[in-house]
Amino acid sequence: HYASYGVINMSDISALSYLKVFIDAHCQLGDLVDAVVPFMGESITDGTLATFLKKPGDRVEADEPIAQIETDKVTMDVASPEAGIIEKFVASEGGIVTPGVKVAIISKSAAQSKTHTQSSEDTSQKHSTTPPSTKENKVEAKPPKVESSTTHESKLTSSSEPQLPPKERERRVPMPRLRKRITNRLKDSQNTFAMLTTFNEVDMTNLMKLRSDYKDQFVEKHGVKLGLMSCFVKAAVSALQNEPIVNAVIDGDDIIYREYIDISVAIGTSKGLVVPVIRDIDAMNFADIEKGINNLAKKATEGALSINDMAGGTFTISNGGVYGSLISTPIINSPQSSILGMHSIVQRLVVVNGSVLARPMMYLALMYDHRLIDGREAVLFLRRIKDVVEDPRRLLLDI
Repeated sequence: HYASYGVINMSDISALSYLKVFIDAHCQLGDLVDAVVPFMGESITDGTLATFLKKPGDRVEADEPIAQIETDKVTMDVASPEAGIIEKFVASEGGIVTPGVKVAIISKSAAQSKTHTQSSEDTSQKHSTTPPSTKENKVEAKPPKVESSTTHESKLTSSSEPQLPPKERERRVPMPRLRKRITNRLKDSQNTFAMLTTFNEVDMTNLMKLRSDYKDQFVEKHGVKLGLMSCFVKAAVSALQNEPIVNAVIDGDDIIYREYIDISVAIGTSKGLVVPVIRDIDAMNFADIEKGINNLAKKATEGALSINDMAGGTFTISNGGVYGSLISTPIINSPQSSILGMHSIVQRLVVVNGSVLARPMMYLALMYDHRLIDGREAVLFLRRIKDVVEDPRRLLLDI
């Protein structure tokens, strides 16, 4: 057929035939490989195929991400198992997928055959006397039909949930899985715990002076900036050691006392709130804590948090002050029993040794499960944090 248009010489047909047989043989020997959904974690059974990062026909390298899956906790990648060309996608954006489900088909030798084909075309152009018909040889690549995520989500909508009538200048979009998970967990927490909040305020003068005096030397030695969060974490560790009931949790008719301290740090991202965990934090110094927080914050921003980063945790710290919050009542991160809320630092008039002075002040809030923690323990816990932050020397002397 192509010889009749002058694209190739008859002498080239045998070579191309052998090339086709060679390619077909490779296909039969397992040239095509499947890109499948990876294991998501013990507590995650499925996810939503959020988006494709590549298109059919694109070349990919081994372990290169080709799609993203949104789960209840994290966003994870589907990677190509081999280098090659994406033949086609066999899953749809917005669809529910489970571990092991095929997402795409990769051709390992397609890239090589593409190179050989290009070389053959270059050779044939040298012997061509009549240009091929553009109309007959033009092939339009059509992307795989993708089911609308809106349609999929509408199928999952409960009949008991009323649908608001559409209005002008409004648009309806499917709720991301992470936001659904946050919604369910917050409501479950509200329904489970007997939540009570105690408040206090802390004078940040000494801590801010300590930070100002040693910030340059700290960066020079440890390669990370000295922030305020590390001091609050160290203060929380000291308070948890003094009041171990705050680090415990109710499990049925039992109380589980944890003899380790893993602190969850709430981090806001564009997709929602995530709470990764810094483990065995009681054995860390200030530099280790700052590096751990910075590493988790970077991974959260890049959407690279793993299931292990999110699992566990015995106590949570949430800093609403970075957004300007003056005071709030954070919700307990189940299955923990308490959460510390930090807030913005504001210059306020306070009485110091009989004098009225302007000092940088911060409100602290401790939300706790009153089923387990009595008011006395909660107040003493928060008072310990206040004492340590106002006089960091207490950490050095353990008093």
